[in-house]
Amino acid sequence: MTIQNKTMLITYSDSLGKNLKELNENLGKYFGEAVGGVHLLPFFPSTGDRGFAPVDYDEVDAAFGDWDDVKALGEKYYLMFDFMINHISRQSKYYKDYQEKHEASAYKDMFLNWDKFWPENRPTQADVDLIYKRKDRAPKQEIHFADGSVEHLWNTFGEEQIDLDVTKDVTMDFIRKTIAHLAENGCDLIRLDAFAYAVKKLDTNDFFVEPEIWELLDKVRSIAAESGTELLPEIHEHYSIQFKIAEHDYYVYDFALPMVALYSLYSGNVNRLAKWLKMSPMKQFTTLDTHDGIGVVDVKDILTDEEIDYTSNELYKVGANVNRKYSTAEYNNLDIYQINSTYYSALGDDDKKYFLARLIQAFAPGIPQVYYVGFLAGKNDLELLEKTKEGRNINRHYYSSSEIAEEVKRPVVQALLKLFTFRNQSAAFDLDGSIEVDELDSHTILITRRNQGSSVVAQAKINLKDLTYHITENGQEITFL
Repeated sequence: MTIQNKTMLITYSDSLGKNLKELNENLGKYFGEAVGGVHLLPFFPSTGDRGFAPVDYDEVDAAFGDWDDVKALGEKYYLMFDFMINHISRQSKYYKDYQEKHEASAYKDMFLNWDKFWPENRPTQADVDLIYKRKDRAPKQEIHFADGSVEHLWNTFGEEQIDLDVTKDVTMDFIRKTIAHLAENGCDLIRLDAFAYAVKKLDTNDFFVEPEIWELLDKVRSIAAESGTELLPEIHEHYSIQFKIAEHDYYVYDFALPMVALYSLYSGNVNRLAKWLKMSPMKQFTTLDTHDGIGVVDVKDILTDEEIDYTSNELYKVGANVNRKYSTAEYNNLDIYQINSTYYSALGDDDKKYFLARLIQAFAPGIPQVYYVGFLAGKNDLELLEKTKEGRNINRHYYSSSEIAEEVKRPVVQALLKLFTFRNQSAAFDLDGSIEVDELDSHTILITRRNQGSSVVAQAKINLKDLTYHITENGQEITFL
């Protein structure tokens, strides 16, 4: 199936029901036309980071089901899968073969050797400090070979996630085979996880290294095109990088909208929101929530530093069951630039404010992605958080089928389902069409979406002070409640 201009649900295989079969049943039973695509978060056997330390892309984790279950989803929805281009599990057959055979291994070039990367007498402390790191030490890990020798490999993320050397033929061959296999099993769009870390180069910060990163992206795009799939590069950084990627005609993420919308709803002011909506590209996927925290770094220079601080502080003040410590090392938080909370709880579990946030997203340029907890207006899961001491689990509730049946009865969830059904079915949201954004006053924004021929026009007039809205399509009022 080709990518459609319809809302994409983000979910794990065991979060809306206990496996892929139940997920498929629950989507059909409760979500109707509100969902057109599914981002199925990593469903491969994995040894860490809830799927993001893949052992083998050839298999579906048996706890979730099998490839037939994945393909069955693909018959109804366009699908996005993750490909971790930067790393693979140290329990993978490639790593184990290298560990066993060392220099005789067919996969010896697949991993990036830390010791061989650096010239003599390096790295210096200055070299290590320069690296854009996800931890407070050098991103390396010892590998103990069967012959008794010990070396170091690059290890950017968790202990189980060993970095790949994307400059080597053996790695590109692995990438080619994996992408072809995913495409054969229903993948229409590949989310290139952590791709900005994949290129390492001396005397750089090893993050989004140009021009090499473009060469890598173009190679992978060509490989994906052979299988009829497209790429969505994933990066959390300054919005200007997303714009650069968009200029190369890739889909991009709008990771800035979550904080911009929070700031707007907290302050009641529409100026930053209006400016951002006017700037945003149309070929993008919008988010308010994902499986990770709410990104702060993505909004720099869209909001001022003072506005970012205001939004973060307000989130902890008005958010329901949000605590600063949930985003710290105490709760195993890797990224200091993310705040752990469901989006609903970030808005104080307030139905009105939450619906307005989703209304803004539905009218924003691009295709909406809605995280499964967000679709059900889910609250922070403190029980799972405390049980696991994993900060991000505050936003990773496991819904049983019976729980979903109850949650969808809530008026706010019914309104969301109607909103995204309207978004999916109205021609006004044509990606080849246009968007106009007007600030009627400091609290009121008017967003107008038109299809390419302007035969269908949808308008959303939203007042962030009194939390009211008015929606029309070709002049006719549309209601969701």
